[in-house]
Amino acid sequence: MPYPPRRLVVVSILASVALPACQRDSGPVGAARGASAPAASLLLTPEDLRRVALSGHAGGPVITGSIQPERRADLRAEVSSVVLQVPKENGEAVRKGDLLVRLDDTAIRDSLASAEEAVRAQGQAFDQAERQVQRLKTLQAQGMTSMQALEDAQVRRNNAQSDLVAARARVVSARQMLQRTEVRAPFDGVVSDRKVSSGDTAQVGKELVKVIDPRSMRFEGLVSADRLSELKPGQRVSFRVNGYPQHDFDGTIKRIDATANATTRQVEVMVAFGDGETPRVAGLYAEGRIETGATPVLTVPEASVVRSGDAAHVWRVNGGVLQKVAVKLGERDARRGEYPVQAGLAEGDRILREPGGTLVDGQRVELVASVGAAASAASAIGSAAAAKP
Repeated sequence: MPYPPRRLVVVSILASVALPACQRDSGPVGAARGASAPAASLLLTPEDLRRVALSGHAGGPVITGSIQPERRADLRAEVSSVVLQVPKENGEAVRKGDLLVRLDDTAIRDSLASAEEAVRAQGQAFDQAERQVQRLKTLQAQGMTSMQALEDAQVRRNNAQSDLVAARARVVSARQMLQRTEVRAPFDGVVSDRKVSSGDTAQVGKELVKVIDPRSMRFEGLVSADRLSELKPGQRVSFRVNGYPQHDFDGTIKRIDATANATTRQVEVMVAFGDGETPRVAGLYAEGRIETGATPVLTVPEASVVRSGDAAHVWRVNGGVLQKVAVKLGERDARRGEYPVQAGLAEGDRILREPGGTLVDGQRVELVASVGAAASAASAIGSAAAAKP
């Protein structure tokens, strides 16, 4: 059963014995006694040790990328005008329909008023032309006017009707343009990037503001195209996110792009978060591994490994003696924070969980039941050394 990491209890008998000895003795005899003092001992509790055992090490392809929202909107200007108001700041929550940007609508309102007046005038002209047609039909039936006069009146009526339809279309267009001077949130979310301020001139197509839905976050990662044959939707993905160092995230592959990047030779993979906590900030770096299979291997935790340049070693307890053992490690499991051991250790070896920087190869080790027992033992050893003549 694994124990939580505990700080090593180190008792230096040399320090506790040599100093009193130097204070009591002087001259060559005292120097000789100080030189023959016993070496430092290391008191360990069961919590300080970890037994090396086989565990399933994920051997799937590595995936790297960032956390991005599935629902995001890049709102741009649809009319050329001056920005009058931007009521929302970056990071503010918005509801669907909330005003985000207001543009100057003076010119558009004038166009709308003109179009509405044209509709009124064209409507009157059409009504008059229609009445004229009806009168001429009555007169022509009585033989009091010619057929040509009636046909001319019908042409004028049809032209007036076409002008009325065109005027109504201009009114609809002007009203749409007026609505576009107010940029509103398309869904509930958060303002992620405000691009303009009051007084800016917005041309058609200019970026105004971006809105994201933090509840729709997903992991958009890249995988080497060489490992594409190992991927399929639904596979489990374990990864870590920058900003959440103590949290491991799980997800499943939702979609695999059908096209690889021509430059990097990588394929984009969309990973949906599983149940549990989800990051609320977009753009965070994430790295993990797609679990296509697990192989039983010996593993050691990252905290137990001591590195010196490209070399790595661990501290093994063997027969009451501390040994510095060089190890050859494989690629780190990003989800569990462990390294597979390729050489240097055997199953069942006991290693220090969190080795300190003052350990010595060949140092004596004494095992005690608990931290309290270790402290008592250290106190007793110190008292005995002080009482010794």
